[in-house]
Amino acid sequence: MAALAALLPLPAYVPVVSDEDEEVPQPAPSQSVITRTPIPPYGQRVGWKPLKSDDFGDGGSYPECHVAQYPLDLGRKKTAAGNTLALQVDSEGNVRYDVIAHQGQRSGKYIQSQFKDLVPIAHRKDLTDEQRTMERPSEEDVQATADRTRAALEQLVSGKIKAAQPKHVPDAQGKTTYIRYTPGQQNGGDNGALKQRIIKMSEVVEDPMEPPRFKHKKIPRGPPSPPPPVLRSPPRKATAAEQKEWMIPPCISNWKNNKGFTIPLDKRLAADGRGLQDVHINDNFAKFSEALFVADRHAREEVRQRALMQQKLAQKEKESKEENLRMLAQRARQERSGVAPSRPTAESRAAVTSTLAGYGSGSESSASDAEPEDSEEQEARKLRDEMRAEKRREREREMRMSNMGAEQRAKMLARQQNRDISEKIALGLAKPTMSKESMLDSRLFNQESLSGSFADEDNYNLYDRPLFHGSTAAAAIYKARGNIAEGNDDSFGGGTEEGIGKALDNDRFGLGKARVGFEGAEDQEVREGPVQFEKDTGDVFGLDKFLDEAKSGKKRGLDTDV
Repeated sequence: MAALAALLPLPAYVPVVSDEDEEVPQPAPSQSVITRTPIPPYGQRVGWKPLKSDDFGDGGSYPECHVAQYPLDLGRKKTAAGNTLALQVDSEGNVRYDVIAHQGQRSGKYIQSQFKDLVPIAHRKDLTDEQRTMERPSEEDVQATADRTRAALEQLVSGKIKAAQPKHVPDAQGKTTYIRYTPGQQNGGDNGALKQRIIKMSEVVEDPMEPPRFKHKKIPRGPPSPPPPVLRSPPRKATAAEQKEWMIPPCISNWKNNKGFTIPLDKRLAADGRGLQDVHINDNFAKFSEALFVADRHAREEVRQRALMQQKLAQKEKESKEENLRMLAQRARQERSGVAPSRPTAESRAAVTSTLAGYGSGSESSASDAEPEDSEEQEARKLRDEMRAEKRREREREMRMSNMGAEQRAKMLARQQNRDISEKIALGLAKPTMSKESMLDSRLFNQESLSGSFADEDNYNLYDRPLFHGSTAAAAIYKARGNIAEGNDDSFGGGTEEGIGKALDNDRFGLGKARVGFEGAEDQEVREGPVQFEKDTGDVFGLDKFLDEAKSGKKRGLDTDV
């Protein structure tokens, strides 16, 4: 302290002590002994744990002590007061378990938490007579209770109303202030009286929805402070191997080029990495294509063999039916001429047998094969039975014709007239027309003269009008014979859905149904007349243009228009 006092300058103002003042003895300061826990010096703190604030003094923690340290209680979690209640007993020494029910309740509130509270007051033994008597409260108590209740309710209602009201409501008229103004210069008018004025000042009400009038622009930030220098080792020249290792390919995207740079192909390929991988084609692709080719070839061969087989079967069936019809027509001519039928030859018998086999006579043929010694007699008997059946059918037909009416007979004759001429010739019913009028077509007479230029040479108009236009011939050719409305039940299966389905499914020649039809055939509508073709006017291959240029005589490579 003496050294410090010697260093300090002398005071500027020294207090003056008079001699008259009596020296008052000042009491000596009380010295109290403060005991502190000694802190071991550095290097001798092994096993010592600083736990109190006095162990740290005014400093920080001790790094050599590996324990949790809280100097000046920094970082120490403050433990909140727990809600554990102290154990209490009543006057008799019994534990009061109803303290939990009284916890957090207002003072003066009566809580029934014991068994004695269930006993009527008149029967309770622990109460005196004064406590048993229940007097009515006085008017002052009733009024005080009512005032407290009203104040509590008003506080609740006012809180609800304030919460519902808007917080910041702008004043509609604005704040108004009145100012008395007295001018400083007087003109001497009105006998030199001062002219005072009262000025009313009010704030302009601002619209809260009005957009801002001024645009706040941010001032660019000033230059930052220079960064601290980073000390590095002096640069060394990199070798070729290090440069190759540090070579990073450019970041080139195949989708984005915002700056619009022109990227060379070698850089793009280097960034893409195509040259770093080899292209390997799996051998299964070749095997798969070869398998598809072989399967296609086998399928085409099977389809061709199946088509040839069906064609041969149809041709054989057609020949057998033609042979049968020829034999029947020959037999009908012989019977009509009165010539006895000759004994059937082996070829005719084979033809008849094959024909009858197609109509379901397989059992008889198998029986004839089983007895080869009587085959000729059985064939002769079979022919006789067929002739008898044919005669019987003719007699029945003639009887029906004689019994039917005129209308039905006319329909029958009309149906017979529409039969195929080849069938009439085979049965000997065709008769030539001998009238001269029907030998000439009346449409050739009284025709208008044709124009000089009949038509363009591109058009395919060989005739001026259709051949069967507006006549019944086209209806007879392209429509089925018979009329369902007039009572012909044989046409279209009687007109019913079931009958039409059976007629369509009837396989007369046993060829079977076509497995694959023409593509798009089911989408076409039914045709009621002859096939009509449409001319394609589009020049697909450019032939018309080529011919026009050839006719004009222009040469290629010469601009003749200039």
